[in-house]
Amino acid sequence: MGHCSSRVWRPEDSSLAEPQQPECSAGSRSVSGSRKRKWSSWDRLGPSWSIHGSLVVSLQQVFGIFCRKKRKLATKYTYQTLFLGGEDSDVKIYALGKVWSLHKAFLCQSGYFADMLKDTWKEPHSDIIELEIKNHHINIWSLDFVFGSLYRDEDLPMKPRQIPHVLAAACLLQVEQVIQQCNETMKKTISMKTVCSYYTTAETYRLKSVKSQCFDWLPCNLMIHPNVRLYREIDIKIMYLLVSSSDLLVVQKEFDLYTTLKAWMFLYFNPRWKGSVNHLFANANSWLSRRMECTDNTTFLETEEGLVFQPVFKQLRFQHIIFDLASMTILEQDRLIPLEWMSPVYKQQWLTLLWAQQHREIGPRTINEKELEGCSMRCGIRINGDGAYSCKWSGCKFGFSLRIIFINSDIIFKQSRQYHNDSAGLKQVRNVVFRITLLRFDSDGKPTFSKTTGHKIVTFKNNEEKSVMQFDSNILSFPLYLFCNFLFISLANTGNL
Repeated sequence: MGHCSSRVWRPEDSSLAEPQQPECSAGSRSVSGSRKRKWSSWDRLGPSWSIHGSLVVSLQQVFGIFCRKKRKLATKYTYQTLFLGGEDSDVKIYALGKVWSLHKAFLCQSGYFADMLKDTWKEPHSDIIELEIKNHHINIWSLDFVFGSLYRDEDLPMKPRQIPHVLAAACLLQVEQVIQQCNETMKKTISMKTVCSYYTTAETYRLKSVKSQCFDWLPCNLMIHPNVRLYREIDIKIMYLLVSSSDLLVVQKEFDLYTTLKAWMFLYFNPRWKGSVNHLFANANSWLSRRMECTDNTTFLETEEGLVFQPVFKQLRFQHIIFDLASMTILEQDRLIPLEWMSPVYKQQWLTLLWAQQHREIGPRTINEKELEGCSMRCGIRINGDGAYSCKWSGCKFGFSLRIIFINSDIIFKQSRQYHNDSAGLKQVRNVVFRITLLRFDSDGKPTFSKTTGHKIVTFKNNEEKSVMQFDSNILSFPLYLFCNFLFISLANTGNL
């Protein structure tokens, strides 16, 4: 550094290096790879600006009048000559072992440096400003990117894997246009490879719209597109939120979600496991079986290492698992779920079934959003092409057997069997609360077609069919995914069983 002195400048708000960051937001302008930034205020400077010769005087004038703005000379030439070449630099920044020769007129666009430099514009800064970087996500490349962006009137290109580092640097230096570029680029590039890192980054820097879009992506893809990398990156908090949500798109039935959680937990304990998703579930079963051979009279979730997973597995809707014998046989053989979790479920479902039969319960009479969110039966299928599809999921429907038929341009509900008449010759009437969602996805897991019924009540009589969704079959392409949420009885009607 020669004879120059050095001063260490620390961010006044140390929280910039901590997980909880201030809300990072910018204007509502859309961002693309070739987005032009508008700095109309600079037009008032006139044509007398010169890059060489009188640069210092011009920069001082600009800084004094238009702090936080920049002239529209920020061309490729300016970037190469002033930023990369460091010509006529009047301030130096030292961080992470590197020195940047910069210019106050451009650096003042950084909220972090603007107040620091506003009283020093009259003469070149003789000191080196040393930044103390505590955030491990910030590296030399990301700092170079943010500093360089101050010299361009177009966004510099960045790859998705670089965004968390750039965003960390942009938030530290308070460069709003780069924060906004990261925000828009993240929303456009959510995929299997980026969703978890984006979610964590958005949560750290409080990019609410990015966080929301990432979480909207996850329930759609957790089971539709099983992926080893994705399962490995989903943390316990996110998985808890997913499993507890009625918006989670469950392929097949609730027990298959239990199987997915086993595979996810296996990867947590075996982070270096390498293999395809086709082998993942078998390896998870073998691993759990070996672990339980060494454990007597306890289940895995009751062990010290398993306790942390209890909140996630508790969100499974066991009331939709216990009525399938094959599923319960596997559940007991796994010795993963504590037995005391199951006893209240058995009791509740048995008493509810008896109550429904003795009181000739006809099902929900109103739509209870809270009950749907926590208790509805979740199931779904993949539809590979044109034709008729019929499905019937196992589970307790309290004496009401329902079949779902996908054909042509209709989705139809049909009762599967004849119910006996009562002594008065009256036919059984049943209500069902449901939601049907039809989806198709692109290669990044984003919906390209989506249609839903919303929550509705349908009333059936003996052997009656009901068309619950119609669509134009000519605009459909395959594969499609059909997802259902059902509530066959309202627990609010059963009283305190």
